Amino acid sequence: MPSPVPLLDLRNLAKAYGPIPVLEGVGFTLWPGEVRCLAGENGSGKSTLIKILSGVIAADAGEVLFDGKRAPKGARAAIAMGLSVIWQDFSLLPNLTVHENISFLSALSSGAKVYSARRSRALALEVLERMGVSLDPDRVLEEIPVAEKQVVAIARALANEARIIVMDEPTTALTRAEVAQLFGIVRQLKADGVAFLFVSHKIEEVFAVCDTVTVLRDGKAVVAGPITAFRPAGLVEAMSGRPIDSQRLARSPVAAAAPVLRLRGLTRRGDYEGVDLDLHPGEITSIVGLLGSGRTPLALSLFGLLQPDSGTIEDASGVIRLRSAQDAMARGIAYVPEDRLTEALFADQPIRDNFGVATMEHDLRGPFLSLRSMAARTNNAIRRLSVRAPGPGPSISTLSGGNAQKVVLARWMETDPKLLILNGPTVGVDVGSKRAIHELVLALSRQDCAVLVVTDDIYEAMALSDCIRVMTGGRLTATFDAESVTEDEIYAAVTADHPQGESAA
Repeated sequence: MPSPVPLLDLRNLAKAYGPIPVLEGVGFTLWPGEVRCLAGENGSGKSTLIKILSGVIAADAGEVLFDGKRAPKGARAAIAMGLSVIWQDFSLLPNLTVHENISFLSALSSGAKVYSARRSRALALEVLERMGVSLDPDRVLEEIPVAEKQVVAIARALANEARIIVMDEPTTALTRAEVAQLFGIVRQLKADGVAFLFVSHKIEEVFAVCDTVTVLRDGKAVVAGPITAFRPAGLVEAMSGRPIDSQRLARSPVAAAAPVLRLRGLTRRGDYEGVDLDLHPGEITSIVGLLGSGRTPLALSLFGLLQPDSGTIEDASGVIRLRSAQDAMARGIAYVPEDRLTEALFADQPIRDNFGVATMEHDLRGPFLSLRSMAARTNNAIRRLSVRAPGPGPSISTLSGGNAQKVVLARWMETDPKLLILNGPTVGVDVGSKRAIHELVLALSRQDCAVLVVTDDIYEAMALSDCIRVMTGGRLTATFDAESVTEDEIYAAVTADHPQGESAA
């Protein structure tokens, strides 16, 4: 039978630090098998709310109820009630094995006085099987990748009989494929009745995995309800407090000029067909399309990573052939890929090396590479682009998604590109950082760089572009002026079986 009361019931929670309110009257429920997103920009109160739930700090007012009963105070009490928090750093023990990490909290909670490796291993295998994943229980934790550490953290919670799992920004360091795997695990456990509070600021993830959503802004729950009641634009506006229209960046008219790149009849069988497109200096053009529309293969072809079967690409010198990324770079073309973690960044290397890799010739002193010179250039870029980093030395993996993306942009801005191709430029970036990245792209376009944005984010295209092209089934099927088009017009064209809007020129 369904539970007559929610697993978790928050009522009018409030918290202040001195005279500054951090949470004001926040409340929601969480039922068995429910995945609720707690969304909000940085500083909205999400972290404070998690700390109250987990017993780390006490609320100034309001109630937290587990199974209809008022929660006792303290972190141990919250764990005993079946709540487990998976923090961004996972809080695992790197020198222990996978099975030791999974069973550790359970052994502590049970009060066992004697450690049994056999029982530890058996418990870990049982929980991993429940999750539908396969991990070597004997591997040392520090030897496994981040995505598998995430799995271990979830397994540890389940081994301790968690019924509510709070996940704090769980996808920050994951690739898109790893995010999909994580969501598969969440859905499987949801079917078992485990409830999740999924703390995120990433709109695409909210719609991919959550049933309900509560948006915090300035410490208040400004909207809440089933995810089906919202569209992405509504959540973006709720999180930022600004209407979508006001998020469009101010721009000057683009001066008439010959295109930097001209495509005519460009075709790659199975990917795209008959693409005609002019990319002008100072103009930001967006290609909006769903997954499989052909948008990414087209972008890869313009950077020499895929070869078209027919059609032409022209620059000022005439018809050209981009046989490789080196060819494209030599002609002033730069490319920022969609999955920066696997395709754009060297995750274990310093910020300095990630920034300087495309322009190392500036740091040569005779036959030697000057790390001091590269560090100085990196520091200049950090200041110029307002990257939140302590300096050029730390690993790029220590940065947030938005700041890591700024480093990738800075890398290419150093090359003074004629054409910048951005594939999903703000995927996995919070709303505030997204606007900062858009402003950097606009600033680059004002230096007569042509910009091509490839995205499935309608609101991003509206905020950033001069011209919007829609791609469906491998063809450019509609063209819109970004200044006058509405969200509904683009949405209809993107999802239509037939071309809509003004026909593509």
